[in-house]
Amino acid sequence: MTRGDMAERGWDELDVLLITGDAYVDHPSFGAAMIGRVLEAEGCRVGIIAQPDWRESSSIQSLGRPRLFCGVTAGNLDSMLANYTAARHKRREDEYSEDGVAGRRPNHAAVVYAQLCRQAFPGVPVVLGGLEASMRRVAHYDYWEDKLRPSILADAKADILVYGMGESAVREILRRLRAGEGELGGIRGTARFLGSRSAATLDCDDILQLPSWEELQQAPLLLLRLTKSVEAEQNPWCGKRLLQRHGARAVLIEPPALPLQGAALDALYDLPFQRAPHPAYRGRIPGFATVQDSVIVSRGCAGGCTFCGLGLHQGKFLASRGLESILGEIRRLAASDGFHGTVSDLGGPTANLYACRNGHTESCQACRRSSCLWPALCPNFELDEAAPLELLRRARGLPGVKHLFIQSGIRMDVALRTPAYLRELVRHHVSGHLKVAPEHLHPDVLRRMHKPAGDFLPFLERFRQLSAEAGKEQYLVPYFISSFPGCTDREMETVGRFLAHERWKLQQVQDFIPLPMTSATAMYVTGLDINNGQAIPVVRNAGERERQKAMLRPQDGSAASPTSRGRERPAQQRREPGPGGAARHTPGERAAHQPERKGTRRSQRTPRGGGRR
Repeated sequence: MTRGDMAERGWDELDVLLITGDAYVDHPSFGAAMIGRVLEAEGCRVGIIAQPDWRESSSIQSLGRPRLFCGVTAGNLDSMLANYTAARHKRREDEYSEDGVAGRRPNHAAVVYAQLCRQAFPGVPVVLGGLEASMRRVAHYDYWEDKLRPSILADAKADILVYGMGESAVREILRRLRAGEGELGGIRGTARFLGSRSAATLDCDDILQLPSWEELQQAPLLLLRLTKSVEAEQNPWCGKRLLQRHGARAVLIEPPALPLQGAALDALYDLPFQRAPHPAYRGRIPGFATVQDSVIVSRGCAGGCTFCGLGLHQGKFLASRGLESILGEIRRLAASDGFHGTVSDLGGPTANLYACRNGHTESCQACRRSSCLWPALCPNFELDEAAPLELLRRARGLPGVKHLFIQSGIRMDVALRTPAYLRELVRHHVSGHLKVAPEHLHPDVLRRMHKPAGDFLPFLERFRQLSAEAGKEQYLVPYFISSFPGCTDREMETVGRFLAHERWKLQQVQDFIPLPMTSATAMYVTGLDINNGQAIPVVRNAGERERQKAMLRPQDGSAASPTSRGRERPAQQRREPGPGGAARHTPGERAAHQPERKGTRRSQRTPRGGGRR
């Protein structure tokens, strides 16, 4: 936005200024766009400055001083993940910048932007949000700096942090600031950095106290207990308030926000998104290209994989949009300029969990498990095969829709339990390649990942059978992780032998990246198994990591990818569309599954819903 844009609207000042580390794209997969549209719907005059020059406070002063607050997000990815590879090398491309140009966001962008707002607009409240803030809300390990860091609030000096899907929290913050209320405590889905006096006088009877920042520095093994404690309190119905002391001050974290359901969720996607980058851009924004023709149908991730931040950001409780809301968005998409007849994805964190239910029983609302699907499907988890079938059939019959694909990735364990859906998917909605994420094949490693064992081979056989029955030449694209905590060369050989037997050549391998606040990161730092606390081997040396990757890609760098049994043709490299997005997370963002250059892929799972805000 420019001053000219403001003049066209008859605005002399903004109510809210949003700063984002991504290029500005007005699409529901992008967090700044979603929050901006939510605030606009509340009657706010909202301006957005994308990728400002963080070296100059004047770069965010062009729209003037906002009346109510500044909102800050690093973007759809943690800025360190956006800037650096698993080998800690600078990335040569930024998916969320114009023309993929790297270097347009700083390291620790949320902190830098928040401090920039403090300099530019003294006295204006700063609201911190986005995936980076969400996953760094407590003291955490930073892989790229190879050290423990305090809560992001200790560095950012923001007035309040919004974690998770932030629409409800930001509306309440807006209501209070409009009313002139200075107190921002007690808002679900937020955290604040208390001053020494407030921290000393706080009544902690109903608060769970986490290991303090000082204790963690003295005994890093406490990161395992810290991580498990935070994870256990992510149920919005029974989760406790959390407190982590940092010297005389303390981070106070409110329970998570309740997931938006039904009409409240549908209303978000009915907001007037332009589904396009700002007209000031002349180049291509790669991250938008992956979600441009996709539609988000659900939020939340019930999987609880230890390497993934979705459950800690979006929450484990599922929320699915209504059928008519989704069909309405597809109609608008089909009528838009530049649409060529292909809906690239109907997705979310997991495409085939649309319309499934958890959180609807008293048992669910008292549950502190991180996963509804591991080690086995919870009896309270309700599968729904009919609703996604109806969605697929009606969506592909809409005027202007020639093809409709599912690109977000699916849960193989759920797919095997919903045979009619799997048949429909294979017959009509695979673009030639279907992405699946077995992640590993050794049972001990899968147990530490909180991934089911024994589903991949039955799914592979069933997929081949259904493809043959449909008369289609279609291939699975499996993702595997190397160098996961507890995985030595011996465990990696299990995957290598399978690939050799199948004569598969992987195009993409995920070299494990420890992401802030995940259980896998706690295992990486402590060398302890998250399930039983026993010591496990951890690969940290660059040479060892490269050796494990090479076990999955013994070829000389050729761009071949797995196909079907025995003699299968190489698959072309494809950018992965987000779930509509984040994850992508986001976030039509499934950033964790986007292909990485040089045969690796980013490990942060952020389908839209995932990586945003």
